[in-house]
Amino acid sequence: MDLRPKSGLARARDQVLRHLQFDDAAVDTLIGYADGDPRRCLNLLEQCSTAAGAAGVDRIDADFIQNALTLNARRFDQGGDYFYDQISALHKSVRGSNPDAALYWLTRMLDGGADPHYLSRRIVRMAWEDIGLADPRAMQIANEAALTYERLGSPEGELALGQAVIYLAITAKSNAGYKAYNAARAFVKQDKSREVPVHLRNAPTRLMKKLGHRQTYRYPHDELHGYAAGETYLPDGMPEPHWYQPVPRGMEIKIAEKMACLKRLDEEAKNKT
Repeated sequence: MDLRPKSGLARARDQVLRHLQFDDAAVDTLIGYADGDPRRCLNLLEQCSTAAGAAGVDRIDADFIQNALTLNARRFDQGGDYFYDQISALHKSVRGSNPDAALYWLTRMLDGGADPHYLSRRIVRMAWEDIGLADPRAMQIANEAALTYERLGSPEGELALGQAVIYLAITAKSNAGYKAYNAARAFVKQDKSREVPVHLRNAPTRLMKKLGHRQTYRYPHDELHGYAAGETYLPDGMPEPHWYQPVPRGMEIKIAEKMACLKRLDEEAKNKT
């Protein structure tokens, strides 16, 4: 078979298996399933190799590929579950602090041919959405697991993804940052365009300095406790929204204590004026 018009697939085929013969229709079918993704193409070739070995054949046609990949899809979607249902189950298992269930759904999807790159992106998202500032190490571990997979590939890199979901499942949880961000976005979307207060504006020219830009700005590093107590940073007339409310778990316990301390300093400053 001449694969020169599809040189990318030919190289991928030669890297993975040399003992199988593909007819032209099989090649076109593989190209369609791969959808331009070289890694997916390699994964599909590996699936074909496994199916061919099980069936004891060395010539591959389009029907064989479709049957093999459909069987793999049923394995991945066993029991009527859909792809995004399984992603949802993984996410909810992490959120629910169940490492065994998280590992089950992760390995089930990997075993069924789910793209590990997609899974690594979802794991990073879980760290930001459901752990947040309660444990900033979770983001680091999730990002490092994704990077490890990029470097090692399958199957070695999948171990990093597995350990990442274990850590995310057992660590402290918080969606306070996630909720605060969404609340801020919703507010800005419906709010008017508010002016930046004069004391917070940049003053790159003499004219701007004469107009009062930054004149009343207080530099926190020069203040007691490194904090300009009583200072305001929101637009004039905008009340404090209090979007971010840390939860009493993990590192956010310390964050809440710090916020309470700064609030007391603000109140003391107001009482002095």
